[in-house]
Amino acid sequence: MTVVGPFGLSVQDRDLTRDVQVGLDAVERALTETVKSEVPFITVTASHLIQAGGKRFRPLLVMLAAQFGDPNAPGVVPSAVVVELTHLATLYHDDVMDEAPVRRGAPSANSRWDNSVAILTGDFLFSRASQVLSELGPEAVRLQADAFERLVTGQILETAGPGPDDDPLQHYLDVLAGKTGSLIAVSCHFGALMAGAEERTVGILTQYGEKIGIAFQLADDVLDIASDGDESGKTPGTDLREGVPTLPILLLQQTPVDPEDPSDVRLRELLTLDLARNDELHAEALRLLRRHPALERARRETLRYAEEARALLEPLPDCPAKDALQGLCDTVAIRTM
Repeated sequence: MTVVGPFGLSVQDRDLTRDVQVGLDAVERALTETVKSEVPFITVTASHLIQAGGKRFRPLLVMLAAQFGDPNAPGVVPSAVVVELTHLATLYHDDVMDEAPVRRGAPSANSRWDNSVAILTGDFLFSRASQVLSELGPEAVRLQADAFERLVTGQILETAGPGPDDDPLQHYLDVLAGKTGSLIAVSCHFGALMAGAEERTVGILTQYGEKIGIAFQLADDVLDIASDGDESGKTPGTDLREGVPTLPILLLQQTPVDPEDPSDVRLRELLTLDLARNDELHAEALRLLRRHPALERARRETLRYAEEARALLEPLPDCPAKDALQGLCDTVAIRTM
């Protein structure tokens, strides 16, 4: 059993392992070159998150989807660069909005420099992604524009919050579909499209990307509560500290309080307080939430989305790439354990 990609996907086929790793290596080199600027300081800030590493989940999906056509087609690697640069740019902006001090185990750009530098660096990455995209043709530009609109819409929905008549859980899932699912879906779409895969195959892989993208983000929700920070590369409990209601919190809020359980009563009380201003209360809430049944329910919901993603792949012909995409469903779920 060999391992391909920084996401830790295990693959038994050596040819697939080699092909995908060659593609990912090419993406890594292209990322480094693409963010270079005539202004040395911009090169430093734009390279910050690239050098910090990351899962490269989106480029990995581009490479795997491309296996259903010609994986060596000239547009495959550039399209992977586009989606990863777009993703990186959103991280610079997210860290400003979240006031996050850590990203990928390193100081976030906003904490290393300041908010203005982080925002403008994100904008710079968007511009470089657009330059690469312009070489891929009008269809690619349209796909990326649609995905980016959905991504921004998801962010706005999250910022605005659910309306008085909205179901908070459904609103949250709509946010995830936009913020995360859209770019992961277009990663699969790009890979298959640039490789010349059949239209039906492109559609199936795009749907798979959307579903696995939501599962991926739900797993991050669980990790934000359950991990010590080594797995996620972020400060544990960031969403909890900022009062962002992610899946574990939303499932908790759906459950009536148990007056016979002091821990449950105390946790509900803590969630009404401003945890951003009190490290001790934040740590207590995080500890109680880690032991609450809502966290296990969130894990099960993540597994459900991963299984739905797997089922979407059923019509595709059996091949190592299909096995690898099915394996990703297991990998996403295992991250929550």
